Amino acid sequence: MTVLISGGGIGGLVTALTCHQIGVPFKVFEAVREIKPLGVGINLQPTAVRELWDLGFKDRLDEIGVRTRDYGMYSKHGLHIWTEPRGTWAGYKWPQYSVHRGALHMMLYDALVARAGSDCIETGWSGERFESCADVARLHLRNRDGDTRIEDGELIIGSDGIHSAIRAQMAPDEGPPKWAGSILWRGTTQAKPFKSGASMVMIGYDGLRFVSYPISRPDPETGLATINWIVNLHRSSEEGYRPEDYSREANLDEFLPQFENFDLEWIDIPGLILGAEKVFEYPMVDRDPIAKWTVGRTTLLGDAAHAAYPVGSNGAGSAIMDARQLGAAFLKHGVTTEALEAYETEMRPAASKVVLMNRTAGPDSILDVVEERSGGVFDDINDVIPVAEMAAHAEKYKLVAGFGVEQTNNSQPTIPEGARL
Repeated sequence: MTVLISGGGIGGLVTALTCHQIGVPFKVFEAVREIKPLGVGINLQPTAVRELWDLGFKDRLDEIGVRTRDYGMYSKHGLHIWTEPRGTWAGYKWPQYSVHRGALHMMLYDALVARAGSDCIETGWSGERFESCADVARLHLRNRDGDTRIEDGELIIGSDGIHSAIRAQMAPDEGPPKWAGSILWRGTTQAKPFKSGASMVMIGYDGLRFVSYPISRPDPETGLATINWIVNLHRSSEEGYRPEDYSREANLDEFLPQFENFDLEWIDIPGLILGAEKVFEYPMVDRDPIAKWTVGRTTLLGDAAHAAYPVGSNGAGSAIMDARQLGAAFLKHGVTTEALEAYETEMRPAASKVVLMNRTAGPDSILDVVEERSGGVFDDINDVIPVAEMAAHAEKYKLVAGFGVEQTNNSQPTIPEGARL
């Protein structure tokens, strides 16, 4: 009853670790020949952190990441709009973490190999298509040399990202990801932390925005930490965009001039941009929700199921939650198609709402309201948008995304301690 996992990203690896935890045989197939630490900073909400703690990563998360203390918004002129506490400072039982995506990915990969053995994952093979037969799930694989093979198992999990071949077979007329008209440039720079020292800040508005937060603790001698930053700029439809890739390096001339006049006393935006060793370009893309994630013995997970704009700090966390809910479904229904249907019923409706909400009403949309109403200049933010309205907007997003404070604190463990199939 082996579960075949197509894709060894964060969602695929957490699925594998969960299968190992509950005693479900599995095999991971990853397209790249060598798993390396790619990407830049990401955030993990307390819901996802809880799951990683339950997988035994409590101490390791503190080693590779920063417990995010607060989340603040500022106009393009540096005027304070709104700040809210995060993680345990907001009353959660678990922290929020800011962490390098590559460090998180390697932590999961190293742990999987240590726990389940190196033969549990095969690199250099990507899932090309699937078959759901009466008594077997059949995964067709291809490597970069063009060689093909077939692997049989009980079920197939398509965790192969925004360009999922598994999803493409389920939705053959979908086409490429949808572009929002914005480009993201991302980098990390050694600099001194700002505000509380563990603050996440968003400055500007849609189409001209700077986001930053530390993803390491300061060096005790220099006081410098690894600061993650993201630039968001609109680009005309005539210019278009290049296909998204975590590892494509960018040209600073395409965006730095737009931020050279951002003069804030507490953060040096041009200095952070210029201080990065490498800068990566990534278009703002997502996919429309689809009506079904599951076809026969195959289902989708993570970005393959619900690729969304990277707002709300819950992208990687949603893949982690998918993996854990899938594990819970296995415990209840066995390694069966009933488990896949139960998992989809639990996760798809909310995930679809988040995809649509992130387009127009993510937490950062408050910045756009302030820019539209005031041009980013005001004496009292309450004259522009009441603080109570901002708090209600933030809380609504958390509830829809599944990480409200009481909603999280009062929920039972997804995988009970010691549970085995």
